[in-house]
Amino acid sequence: MYLSANRAADAAQGVPAPGTARWRGRRAVPGTVLALGMVSLVTDISAEMVTAVLPLYLVAGLGMTPLAFGALDGLHQGATALFRLLGGRIADRTRRRKLVAGAGYALSAVCKAGLLAVSTPWTVAAVLAADRTGKGLRTAPRDALISLSVPPGEQGRAFGVHRAMDTAGALLGPLAAFGVLWVAVDGYDAVFTVSACVAVLGVVLLALFVREAPAPAARAAGPRPRPAAARTLVRIPGLRRLCLTAALLGLFTVGDAFLFLLLQRRLDLPAAQFPLLPVGVAAAFLLCAVPAGRLADRLGRHRLFLGGHLLLIGVCLLLVVPVPAWLPLVVAVPALLGVFYAATDGVLMAAAGPLLPEELRTTGLALLQTCQALARFAGSVLFGAAWTLWGPDTALAVAAAGLLTALVTVAAAGRARSGDRRSR
Repeated sequence: MYLSANRAADAAQGVPAPGTARWRGRRAVPGTVLALGMVSLVTDISAEMVTAVLPLYLVAGLGMTPLAFGALDGLHQGATALFRLLGGRIADRTRRRKLVAGAGYALSAVCKAGLLAVSTPWTVAAVLAADRTGKGLRTAPRDALISLSVPPGEQGRAFGVHRAMDTAGALLGPLAAFGVLWVAVDGYDAVFTVSACVAVLGVVLLALFVREAPAPAARAAGPRPRPAAARTLVRIPGLRRLCLTAALLGLFTVGDAFLFLLLQRRLDLPAAQFPLLPVGVAAAFLLCAVPAGRLADRLGRHRLFLGGHLLLIGVCLLLVVPVPAWLPLVVAVPALLGVFYAATDGVLMAAAGPLLPEELRTTGLALLQTCQALARFAGSVLFGAAWTLWGPDTALAVAAAGLLTALVTVAAAGRARSGDRRSR
């Protein structure tokens, strides 16, 4: 009812353009943001049910090696980069961002059911690749809908609210997987079945409650952006800087799946409790997403994005250094990971949104997401190879050192750029 009321209110009042007088002083989060948050909440329950059991299912159940799992994890994160660009470009050219996002959500729902029909590591990989294709198609149009719903000064807050709702789903998904594994005889298939049903509900919510504002008449009547116009995105200095920063840091970002596997080995957790590891991450993310978004609006989104990666370095060090008791690992690792995501995920999109023209907003966000995804794909493969060759502790130490070096490099480049501006 709350979403319906918000939708009706927005429809009656119209969606004000960012920067107009009606935006100034408006504190309520738009209904579009809340509706998309609810869609993401439900979809993330579905996705995290699978993600929570996948590392153990593939490594312990199907016998996948760390190197192969690294390649698969990289594929899971980055192999759909071209589809991000394709989805973003189609959404901008047609101005049907909701439709493109809906296609992505629907494809992912089908793939959740497809997991029931495959039983070897690489057939699972093929289904996951299709699932990530759906994620690639939907992410940029969804973020563009959020960005276009709020004025530039409140981007961080809006993305914080959305990411908090999204993370509520990430919190409930592993708990649901844990419950299914606890009671089901054939646990993994039961998890995949429930996940598919929940994913379908997310598509239904998108169709019913998310409303895309029509383009203003003057712009709707004008010419559509040409394909060559996308090339102008790389000439935007702020966007170019964000793309380079996200790619460099993404290359040394260790994926959750690896960190959870290492934590499970350190604590010797049974398989049924493995899905609980992401719960602490989601809880910390949920608590910190909105405050982090507000802090980014006040202190600077790029600065907060860089600072958040220091927390990931802390996670790597905790898993490398011998810790005599299990409690610090159980509490600190999920908490630091959750705050890391709160300070980086939505903040990066909030930093990019105001830099981009409205007619290329989705394409620009997709370009940024693609740079980050490709870097994380390469980073996952390299980390899996390092684990196989040198062992997990050495691989984590190298990743932490590389991430620290990347942070120092980016920060130094930013200070040099600021000094050049002042000298002019």
